[in-house]
Amino acid sequence: RGISSQEGPKRPLTAYFRFMKDNHSAFREKNPGLNNVEIMKKIASAWRELPASQKQVYEEVKKADWQRYTEQLAAYRAQLTPAQAIALDEEKRKRWARRRSLRAKRELTALGKPKRPRSSFNIFVSENYQETEGISPVAKMKKLFTIWGEMSSSQKQPYVQLAQDDKVRYENEMTSWEARMVELGREDLIRIRKRKPTRETAQRAKAPSRQTAAKLKLTEGEE
Repeated sequence: RGISSQEGPKRPLTAYFRFMKDNHSAFREKNPGLNNVEIMKKIASAWRELPASQKQVYEEVKKADWQRYTEQLAAYRAQLTPAQAIALDEEKRKRWARRRSLRAKRELTALGKPKRPRSSFNIFVSENYQETEGISPVAKMKKLFTIWGEMSSSQKQPYVQLAQDDKVRYENEMTSWEARMVELGREDLIRIRKRKPTRETAQRAKAPSRQTAAKLKLTEGEE
């Protein structure tokens, strides 16, 4: 049968998350006018100021929970078939990949990365979606797609021009943003074609290829 990580033992809480779980209600009662984000900031501040001796209590609980989790996980995996174990590992790999992707997107948003340019069709949809007849979003999109396909080139031209303008906007904003990322030491976020060549890359570019070198030798021999 199919297997899911949801059926296995749950990973234990970290020391901080256990502290947060134990104290969230108390912070909520003391600060009824604050929203959840503000409450979380207060809890994080309280954790940073917590004496090391009190933090150690939570660390010891985490260690005990982790030992118990390790034993439970070993017992759980022992009763799986090889195929189920492979499926479980693949599910875990995909889940962590989604989390990494989400964290990367959040980081880029926090760093103010410009939004990608919209296509002419996307601009057409955004301007006409609300007025389009359709019971569901899918029905609306099908209707808009049909209308777009029936439009002439002259009717599409204003949207094509807007898309071109948006592409120019994107390139200008990306140039400024990437320059700022270089200043921050985040060249890993720059588009590959915009990166400066490394010394090794430059040397490879200057060095003649094997095919070119062979041709040169052949020419020299003929002379």
